[in-house]
Amino acid sequence: MMHKIQVGIMFDRTFFLQLAGIDISLEDIKDADPYFYSSCKQILDMDPFIVDQDALGLTFVHEIEELGSMKVVELFTDGKNIAVNSRNRKEYVELLIQHRFVTSVSKQVAKFAKGFADIVGDEKIQKLVFMTLEFEDHDGLLYGSENIISVDDWKAHTEYNGYTETDPQIYWFWEIVGEMTAEQRKVLLFFWTSLKHLPVEGFGGLASKLYIYKSNDSIDLLPSSHTCFYRICFPSYPSLEVMRQRLNIITQDHVGCGFGTW
Repeated sequence: MMHKIQVGIMFDRTFFLQLAGIDISLEDIKDADPYFYSSCKQILDMDPFIVDQDALGLTFVHEIEELGSMKVVELFTDGKNIAVNSRNRKEYVELLIQHRFVTSVSKQVAKFAKGFADIVGDEKIQKLVFMTLEFEDHDGLLYGSENIISVDDWKAHTEYNGYTETDPQIYWFWEIVGEMTAEQRKVLLFFWTSLKHLPVEGFGGLASKLYIYKSNDSIDLLPSSHTCFYRICFPSYPSLEVMRQRLNIITQDHVGCGFGTW
C-alpha cells in the first residue's frame, strides 16, 4: 500500500475490524462464514417458546476442531451447565462470534497488528487510518482493479527509447496486445513489471510510467524485461507475424513469469 503495489488479496472483514479496534457483529461475519452466520441467525430468529423448551439443546460452549480432534471450549466459566434460552440467546451468539473470530486467533492477529503498527506509526495514527478508510476502499488499495486492462490506458502511460510511436514495431506491438485475451494481458503486465494487478486508477496509479526499449539482440530472441524499471526490451522484429509469435510465447501463463531480468 505504501509503495502503490497491489498484491491481489483482500482482508476478511472480521480481520479488518479487529485491526481497526471495532467490535464484530453478526452481519460482519456473513461473508466470512455463511454457514456459521446462518446458524446464528436461526437461533436468534427462532420462536422464543420453542427455544425455552430446550429444543436446541445448547449450552454456553463452542465445539471446535483442533489437530484433527474435536474440543469443547466453554464460553465462560461453567458455561457447559448453562442452557441457552430466549433471554440469553443474544449473549450466546455474541460470545460464539467473539470466540470464533477473535479469541481463537488473537495471538496471530496481535502479531500482524504489531507489524502493521510498526509501519503505520503510533496507535493514534493507526486508528486515524481506519477511521478515514472504508473497508471496501482498503481492499481496493490492497487488491487492485478487477477491470480488464485497457490498451488505450496502457499506451497513454508508455514511453519509448530507441523506438518512436510511429515505428512499425510499436504499431504491431499494440495491435497484438489489443488482440490478446484478458489473461494474456495480465501475464504480459507481470512479465513487464512483476505486477499482477493494477491500482484502481489503472496505469495512472502506478509509481512510474512504463517503457519500451529497442534492443540490439538477435531477432531470433524473445523480449526481455527489467521489471524494477517497468521496462520491456525487444529487437526490431521484421514483421507482425514474427512479433506475434514472440509475444505469444512470453504470454503463456506457465512460462511468462520465467522470463525477464529482475
